[in-house]
Amino acid sequence: MKKEIIESLHIPAEISCVVEGRKLICRKDNVEMTRTLDIPSISLEIKDSKIVLSCKKGSKREFKVMKSFIAHTQNIFTGLNNKFAYKLEACNLHFPMTLKLDKNTLLINNFLGEKIPRTATILPGVDIEIKGSKIDLSSSDREAAGQTAANIEKATRIKYRDRRIFQDGIFITHKPGREEK
Repeated sequence: MKKEIIESLHIPAEISCVVEGRKLICRKDNVEMTRTLDIPSISLEIKDSKIVLSCKKGSKREFKVMKSFIAHTQNIFTGLNNKFAYKLEACNLHFPMTLKLDKNTLLINNFLGEKIPRTATILPGVDIEIKGSKIDLSSSDREAAGQTAANIEKATRIKYRDRRIFQDGIFITHKPGREEK
C-alpha cells in the first residue's frame, strides 16, 4: 500500500550541508563529501538544521532507500568528525615481501618469490602509513577506506596453492566499529 513517508536526520552543529539538485554536500573545515539520491520519487531538502527525505506515494522500496540514505549520511557525519581507520598486517613465512607506496598504488614486491610486483589501488582521499609489516589506513569516507583495505587484501590472494601451508598475505586486523583486543 502506498502512503506518505517522511524521514529526517539532525545535522550536527559544526557541519554545514547544502542540497544541489539530487546531491547532498556536507562540509567541515576543508573536507567535503557528497552523496547522490537517485530515486526521483523521493525529495531531499534541508529545513531547520535537519535533512528531510519525503515521498508522497511511497512503498517498502522507497522506505528502504530512505533508511539507507540516512545511514550513509550518518557515516558521512561520523567521518567528518573523526576518520575511519583500518589496520592491516603483512604476514610472510616463505619469502620476505616489501611494501612501497607509489602515488595511488601500493607495490608488493617479492610476494611468494614472484619477480613481478603485485599492485593494489588506493582510492582518492585515503591516507596510508607503512610501518614495517603494519599498514594503517585512514579516511573520512568509510566506503573509500574499506574498499582500499579490500584492494590491498585481495592483491595478495593466493590461488592454486594449499592455504594451510602458504599462509602469506596481507590481512585486515582491525576495522572501524569493532573493539580492539
